[in-house]
Amino acid sequence: MKQTNHNTAEHPVRIPSLIRYMLVGAGIAFVLISIFLLPVKAHPDWPEFWKIRPMIVVPLAGAGGGAFTYFMSIWGRKGTWQQLIAVLVSVIGYVIALWLGTVVGLDGTLWN
Repeated sequence: MKQTNHNTAEHPVRIPSLIRYMLVGAGIAFVLISIFLLPVKAHPDWPEFWKIRPMIVVPLAGAGGGAFTYFMSIWGRKGTWQQLIAVLVSVIGYVIALWLGTVVGLDGTLWN
């Protein structure tokens, strides 16, 4: 009788690739929020270090979007149409994650 291992996934998660996708997503988000925040002058009612929160939260959201992109790329390996759909859903998911991170990061300051 042949024994099969049901615990292995069809496409196992490759941690180095996942980390690379997350770092690229966080890097893009950091550059975008930096470009957006650098020319802004602080309002007197805002805390002294108000830029720290968006500079942390937005790259974290970008890393989440990068992780989503990685998992969609695994799903998209099955065929041409699935690959096209995976790319489109990945882009939309990354933009939504970036937008939500921007809203949360800028809440109470620029997003009021």
